[in-house]
Amino acid sequence: RQTIDTGRRQRLLNQQQDFDPVHRFKMLIPQLKESLQNLMKIASLNLTHNTIIDNGVTSNDAAVQRFDKSLEEFYALCDQLELCLRLAYECLSQSIDSAKHSPNLVPTATKPDTVQTESMSYAQYLGMIKSQISCAKDIHNALLECSKKIAGKGQPPGIM
Repeated sequence: RQTIDTGRRQRLLNQQQDFDPVHRFKMLIPQLKESLQNLMKIASLNLTHNTIIDNGVTSNDAAVQRFDKSLEEFYALCDQLELCLRLAYECLSQSIDSAKHSPNLVPTATKPDTVQTESMSYAQYLGMIKSQISCAKDIHNALLECSKKIAGKGQPPGIM
């Protein structure tokens, strides 16, 4: 039973790490280094091969590797790293905004003994949520009103 639970925990941990952009970034760095080394090696071989041909010495063309494919692989890894960094930045921004707009925790019924002094009551939490909903409705109504005004200006005069 315990080995099954350990296996489940390990799979869950692996799944969480797959979605963690920082962990994914760390996993991609060795691949990027290897890809860059391969790219430089192929570039060097191709440069040497082209130099030999330019000097008029014949050589076999079978040893030449495709530079464009290794360059494409390198760029693909760079793109993945960029996406990981953007996602990590978005997660951080969302976390900061969340802490800013809802800084206090609401104690749960399952763990009442872990109530902290800075936590808010459920009534305070409901009040905060109601004010956020009211603000979202105000923004929605303002956008609707603005879109109606814009749509009204696009029509010829006298038609509404």
